[in-house]
Amino acid sequence: MLEALYLSVAAVLSLLGMSWLALSMDVHWAQVKQIPLAESRPPRVLLKVLGYLALLVSLVVCMVADRPSIAALVWIMLMVGGAVAVAFALANRPGLLKLMWPA
Repeated sequence: MLEALYLSVAAVLSLLGMSWLALSMDVHWAQVKQIPLAESRPPRVLLKVLGYLALLVSLVVCMVADRPSIAALVWIMLMVGGAVAVAFALANRPGLLKLMWPA
């Protein structure tokens, strides 16, 4: 039961990390905020630091949940799933990523 909770937290952190990394790009920031690309000024450094930190914490949570050999595989799969979810959100409903960075 506790393992499922850890893996759920790791999945949410992977999704957050991938979302923040995507929002650190001018194109995606402008797309989500619905502003012209020329006016796009994301807080790039902060978003990248938060994104990488969320992915790192996700790895640590995976390591706590399971053996390192399995945890690394699960972590990679969670990152891929998060990246695909963010890509689909950007393609179909970019406004959903406003939830990841409300400012």
